[in-house]
Formats: sequence, structure tokens, C-alpha cells
Amino acid sequence: MTSKESSTGGQPFFDLKLRNLTPLDKKQAAVFLQELLDKATEQECPVGTALKDEKPAAAFISAVLDLSPYLRNVLLRRPVLIEPLFNRSLDSRLQELLQEIADVTQAESVTETSIMTALRQKKLEGHLLIALGDLSGHFSSSDTTLYLSKLAQACVEAAVRFLLRDAHNAGKLKLPDPENPDKDCGWIILAMGKFGAFELNYSSDIDLIVFIDEQSPAITDPYECVETFSRLTRRLVRILQDRTADGYVFRTDLRLRPDPGSTPLAIPVGAALNYYEGRGQNWERAAMIKARPVAGDIQAGKQVLAELAPYVWRKYLDYAAIADVHSIKRQIHAHKGHGEVAVRGHNVKLGRGGIREIEFFVQTQQLIAGGRFPQLRGSSTVAMLGALQGLGWISAEARDTLAQKYGFLRDVEHRIQMIADEQTHILPEDDENFRRVACLMGYHDTDTFTEDFRQALKTVETHYAALFEQAQDLAGEAGNLVFTGDVDDPDTLETLAKFGFERPSDICRVIRTWHFGRYRATQSAESRERLTELTPVLLKAFGATSRADEALMRFDEMIKGLPAGIQLFSLLQSNPRLLDLLVLIMGAAPRLADIITRKPHIFDGMLDPAIFADVPTHAYLAERLTSFLGPSKVYEDVLDRLRIFAAEHRFLIGIRLLTGAIDGARAGKAFSDLADLVIDSALHAVIDEFDSKHGKISGGHIAILGMGKLGSRELTAGSDIDLILLYDHDETAEESDGAKPLAPSQYYMRLTQRLIAALSAPTAEGVLYEVDFRLRPSGNKGPVATHIDSFRKYQRTEAWTWEHMALSRARPVAGDTAFFAEIEKDVTEILALQRDTSKIAKDVAEMRAMIEEEKPPRDEWDLKLVPGGIIDLEFVAQFAVLTGNVEGSVIAQSTAEVLGKLNPDLVDPATIDTLVDAANLYTVVTQLIRLCLNGAAKREDFPPGLVEQLCRSCDLPDLQRLESQLKDSAKSVRKIFDAILKDARKQPKSS
Repeated sequence: MTSKESSTGGQPFFDLKLRNLTPLDKKQAAVFLQELLDKATEQECPVGTALKDEKPAAAFISAVLDLSPYLRNVLLRRPVLIEPLFNRSLDSRLQELLQEIADVTQAESVTETSIMTALRQKKLEGHLLIALGDLSGHFSSSDTTLYLSKLAQACVEAAVRFLLRDAHNAGKLKLPDPENPDKDCGWIILAMGKFGAFELNYSSDIDLIVFIDEQSPAITDPYECVETFSRLTRRLVRILQDRTADGYVFRTDLRLRPDPGSTPLAIPVGAALNYYEGRGQNWERAAMIKARPVAGDIQAGKQVLAELAPYVWRKYLDYAAIADVHSIKRQIHAHKGHGEVAVRGHNVKLGRGGIREIEFFVQTQQLIAGGRFPQLRGSSTVAMLGALQGLGWISAEARDTLAQKYGFLRDVEHRIQMIADEQTHILPEDDENFRRVACLMGYHDTDTFTEDFRQALKTVETHYAALFEQAQDLAGEAGNLVFTGDVDDPDTLETLAKFGFERPSDICRVIRTWHFGRYRATQSAESRERLTELTPVLLKAFGATSRADEALMRFDEMIKGLPAGIQLFSLLQSNPRLLDLLVLIMGAAPRLADIITRKPHIFDGMLDPAIFADVPTHAYLAERLTSFLGPSKVYEDVLDRLRIFAAEHRFLIGIRLLTGAIDGARAGKAFSDLADLVIDSALHAVIDEFDSKHGKISGGHIAILGMGKLGSRELTAGSDIDLILLYDHDETAEESDGAKPLAPSQYYMRLTQRLIAALSAPTAEGVLYEVDFRLRPSGNKGPVATHIDSFRKYQRTEAWTWEHMALSRARPVAGDTAFFAEIEKDVTEILALQRDTSKIAKDVAEMRAMIEEEKPPRDEWDLKLVPGGIIDLEFVAQFAVLTGNVEGSVIAQSTAEVLGKLNPDLVDPATIDTLVDAANLYTVVTQLIRLCLNGAAKREDFPPGLVEQLCRSCDLPDLQRLESQLKDSAKSVRKIFDAILKDARKQPKSS
């Protein structure tokens, strides 16, 4: 019984005082409530009458209907689910529901199909009831996560019992007690992560590891047991996560098992123990802290964990664990003190001041001291905060504050997921959904919620950093730092080695170069003085990175290129967050380091304290561009200012991405919004300059069509841009009205050439964008500017399939906004033309095969070209658009967004999830690699700092797991790609 249960005394749920939730729209909430009452009457359910009599209950339910589209959908489909709550307590109904799930397998006629249906319906009811308990204020965050975890466990147990009996009946196993199939069955299901700790979030995946007790009497053939249990595990995953008309139960992840790329889904206990003792990593030790057996052979599972205890809970702290602590400290340095945090778009789980910071700290201390202090061997985050305080590791104030903020942040996480039952941790950016979250939290306005949320992040971040600062100094970092004379000081070499430098003598030589004033930046006595004072801090900061020598050498290159140094050295000395950022860039992002080396002034943008608090939206960038351009009208000056602005804001967007302030998808939109604004400004500058000599064309209109990644708003830091210039004018127009008149076709052709030069010609401030106009009608053979009528005719009568595929990502980005709607209408109509589905499928398959032959991938990290990579995903999306298999508009939609709107007749919902997950994964990885590295990325080029950023952004413990996930995703995507095109070739035409 939970604390809430005892406090409510088992009263019927709707008799309790329910939290007063504010709907987004009271009128709409009333409409939804009436719809629920009508549905209840239609289904002969007494809920309608009961709600009419219970005004507080009706007000609460109407607000829930308005605020959560997901819960509204559940309630309108099945109003009967809340009927028991008028007569029963919520806890008693949930306990009964858990028992009903356990009884699902007792029916004699149970089949895999029937159990899938039953579990999905019961889980849906559990989801609804738990959400009502949470939103009403009668469940704490710990109550919510406990019930979600119990619900998951009941479902897994029921599925496992069914599968065990089925295997027994088929002669694959010989269960000692078929009525109690779990007993001595040999199939061990361990829950990991939040599932193992009873801390599941509302729309969580469940992490499982599956072992086999080879000594189990149920195993009839030891040589076949791995295949038998792996097949059962595969069926278990299908029962739990495949989407049907009733939805899914829980998405299931098996990748925490030892070496997932090369091991079966079910691993013999002996092999697992050998792995952990011989090759197990510290993150796997941390993962095992939360492990618990949840289904199958529970006793055998407990025995496995007992045998793993010496591996997890080491008596003495070893060097590997110390190295892990330093790695964690580096991650803190990467973002500590970087000013305000943007609330909208913030990742509640992984972002600064988020849930992971509290969990990470607790687990780290458990790893360090759990071997000596059994009190630290629990799995609950909040309970372990209490244990740490009891041992004197943290103060009572830190314990209480972190526990309270942990509950608050978990509540926010649940509300985000309740909107659409999506496994996301990111606060919405748009006003409507952001307000939904605030109202679901019980706030009446977004400002108060914003302030409370930001304060929670600040508090967590402060405690998180302070806890590490108070930790024991494991590195022994005190020592000499003497760089005078020509001979290396032995004590200094020793100190540098302790800091983490592998070539201390080379580092001494570099620093003597600074002190001897051999660079322009260090020629003045004052700048050398500042740098000398800064040197110990620099060495300590760079020494904490994974490859300290390389990072410091990049910093040396930067100093070498500076015209003067005193300003930068003073800034770094007085502004620790800039130093943290500089160290992060030098250690993780050679491409950004090169940019700073060539253009140190770009770093000035980092002085804005609000950079991390502001999401770089179109409006945000537009406001800053207008301010930056000011009254400037001189053509060359405007183009130079655009180059400066674009370079600085590409860099600042990149910094936000590198530090985790925004994710890969948001970065793609920001890079694209920046390009839109800069192209539009450049176009208008070109038009003004051109008009001064050649005048205007009567009725003239111009629009730039963005294609490729610009069109789909997925630009990366290093993307070229694909453009088409479209124009229109009065039919009677014969030439322009300026001093040097030109015929319309010549006018727009020369204007386009001017625009290409304005964007791509190198000046003292560099190049704006490399541009490509080859996607225009007839490619390089046609004119660079295209009349709208020619564009329409060509696209409708002459364009190849690949050109229509490219058009599916087209979007007006610059020019006359009045012309945009006309072009969007044309593009939409052209994409909607009736086509021969079989022919489109054949063309797409042939095009992919040709690319594979002519441009094979460099390696498995060439995510664009690998089989099952980005091109396959883009082709699936484009094929779906051309065959009418996407619901809604595709203009200005990313590949992931288009894939998320695929018609269920083309692929089932589970396949859609797989494609969208792969697209999101590729986006995160590609954005970071393109940001941090120059040119084609090869695995051996990855600095350790970049590896850490990739793993952190993908929420994976190491590069091996990331590579495994990329391979799995590519394999799944290629399989789906082939299946879609194969099926499509059998169809005559799309409708």
C-alpha cells in the first residue's frame, strides 16, 4: 500500500478532492466532455450519469480530455474504463487490474493473438488510471513510476508464462510444474534501468537482459537451449511491442546484454559471468545496480545477481573506476555555468540540470563506495540520496532538494509523454503544447511554470557540480609548473603527466613558446602576463579531456593565428564558462577549432549570456539579422555583413548542438532558418543592385525554391544548398524599364548569376554558401532561372521520377512571399499526380542500385550511403509521397516527420516507429559529425571528445553500443526498404 493509499483511506477516486486543472480552451473542454457523455450513453455505460452528478469530477475529466489528446482518445473509445472509480479507490482498481493481467494466461483457449489483445487492452486501462492518479494529485511521482513498473512487470510475467507453457506443450521444454511454469524453467528475465529500479516513465521503453540457467531441469537438450530461448525471447518482444489495432504493450530493448552485436538474445549464465568478469566495463557495472529479475526463473535470476555482486560492488576502488569518475567530471565541465537554459526545447532527461544528472551522480558514488558500504547497494535514486546523506557524503539539504527536484522533473517528463504517448523528454517549443504541459502540471500560467522549471534545473546543476567538487581529489593534481629556461623541469613533467598529458616534454616546449613571445598574440608583456596566470587553469582543463595533448595543440594553433592575445586571455581568465567551452571545442570538434583559429572574432558571440537560454528559431534569428544589418545599403557591405552574420550564427548553433542545448533535429531547423534568412537578404540586395541598372520587369515576381536538405529543413553545419529560381511577370512585358533594359528571360538569368556570385564568391569574409542549381528543369542544360509556366509544364510532362522525388523536399525559402502560396500549390498538385506505383517502385530501386554501384559507402560510418542508411530512408519517404501514402502536407517536413505520417496501408505502425527512430538516430549522429569534423568522416578521425558527445547525445554508454545500434538500424531499414518496393511492384496504380 502506497502512502497515498493510506492517506485516502480507500475512498472512491471521484469522491476525493481532485487537482484543479486549467484546460487550454474551456469551451472545447466542454465539447469533449459532452462527447464523452454521448459515447457513454451510446455504449450503455453509467459513466455519463455519474459525471453529470459529480461536478468536480466532470471539471477534472473535461480538463484532462482537453489537455491530453492521447488520454482523450482512450477515454472516448472506452468510457467504461473509469466506471469503477465512482465506487472504488484507484489503488484497489489498479491492484485488481494487475491480478487480471496475471490471470490472462489461465484461460484454456489462450493463444498468442488473444494474449496480445488482452495485454494491450489491460495496459491501456492501466495507463489511463495511472495518469488520472498522477494528474489528480493523489499519486506522487514515485507512486506513478511504481505502478508503471508493476504494470510492465505484470505484462512481461504473463507473456513469459504463456510462452513457457507453449514451449512445454510443443516439447521444446519439460517444465517441472506446468501449472507454475516459472518455477525452475531456466529462462531468466532481468529488468534493467528504470524498469529494474521501479522508476519507469510514462511512455518508457523497457530494458531487459535474458539469461539461461543451463542447469535447469526444464531444458531437454542443452545444445539447443540457446536457440530455443532466443526464439522465445524474440516472441516475447513481438508480444510486447508489435503494434496492432489495440496499440502496443511496451517497446522492448535487449541491447544492454553483453556484446549485443555478436551474442544471441538469450545468453547462458556461464558465458555471461565470464564476460562480466573478464571484459565487463564500468558502465555495465553501473547498469547492474538497477538489475532485478522480473519474470521467468526468479530464483535463478537472484542467484545470478548474487554471483555478479563482487563484480558490481568492488571492495577497493580501481584505476578504471577512477578514470570513469574523471570522464563524468569532464562532462560536467563541458556545460557547467553556461548561463541560462532555454526552457522550451529543453531535454528534461539528458539536458543540463535534468533527471540524468541526479541519477548519474548517485550511481557514480554507488560504484565508488558500494563495495565498502552495503547501504549504497539499492536501486532507487531517491532512497540512495538518503543513504548517501546517512553516510555523510552529502548534506541533508542536498538530499532533500535533489529528491524534491527529481520528483518535479519526473512529473514534467510524464506530462510531456501524456500528450501523445511518445517516448520523448523534450519540452515542446510551440505555445500550445508548452501550455499543455504547464496546465497538466497544475499551473494556471506558463510564466510561473517556466520560472519553477528553470529554478529546478539551476538547483540540480549547482548541486551536481558542487557534489563533484567536494569529492576526494583522486588525481593528486598539485605540483610544480615551471617553464623557464630551455631545460624541462622534472617535477613539471611529473605534474603534467598527472594532469593527463602523454607527451609532457612537448607540452613544456609549446608553453615556453608562449612565454618567449614568439607569436604575435604573446609579444606584449601584458598579454604574456595574463597567459602565464591562466596557464595552470588551462593545463588542468585540457588535461581533463580524453586526448589532452591534441586539444592543447589545437589551442596553440589558435593562439598562433591571433593578431593580439590580451583580450582573449583576459576573457578566459574572468569567464570560466568560456574556458570550458573552448576546452570542449578543442577536445571534441576540430572543425570548430579550425574556424576559431581562422576567425577568432567568431568566439565573441559566446559572450552573450543568453545564448543557451534562447532557442535559435526563425523569429530569433530574423530579429538579430535585422539588427546586425542595420541601415547598411551598400551592396558589398551588405554581402560582407551577411557572411559575418552567417558564420557567427552557424558557429553558435553548432555550440548549442555540441553542448546539448539543442538536439540534432532542432539544429537542422536552425541551420535551415539561418540559410532562409541569409539567402532572402542576399536576394533582395542583388535585386536592389540589379534594379539600379536594369530597372524592373512589369508584374515581376521571384521566388527561390529550396531543395534537398534545405527544403526539408535538415541542413547540417557543412551542407551545400540546392536552389531553383522561379519567376513570373506580365504576359505583355517585353523588357525591363531601367537605363540598360533587358528582355525578361535574360533579365532573370543574369540576376540569378548575380545571386550565385553573391552567395558563393569568396570575399575577405569568406563564402556564404556553396550553391547548386542543377536540380532545375533540364539540369545544367537549361537556363539558371525558370519561368513558373515552364516549371509547371516540365514537372507535369517531362520530369523523371528522380526529379519528382527531389520535388518532394521543395520549399519556397526566399523572394516574394505572395508568390510562395502559388508555388506551394503547384508543388502539392504535381506531387499528387496519379502515378503507376509499380513503375515508381522500379525507378526508385534502380536509382538506389545505381548509387550503390557508383558511390559505395566508405565505411559503416558513411551513414548517407550505407545500405539502410539516410538515402534509403529518404527514398522510402519520397516513394510514399509520390504514391499518395503520406497523410497531410509534406512541404517543409523533415524525413523523420514524413516517415511519421506514412499511411498505415503502406507499412504498419511498428515499422513506422522503426523508420522514425532510425531517422532520428542518423540525424543526431550526422549533425554532430558534420559539426565537429572537416570533410568525409572516418571512424579513425573521431577525437575522443566527439565520441563522448556522440554517446551522450544518443544516450548510449560507449561507441561499441552506438555502432551496434547503427548496424541494427541500417539492417532494419534496408529490410523495410526492400519489402516496400517489392510489394509495390505488384500494385498497378496508386489512387
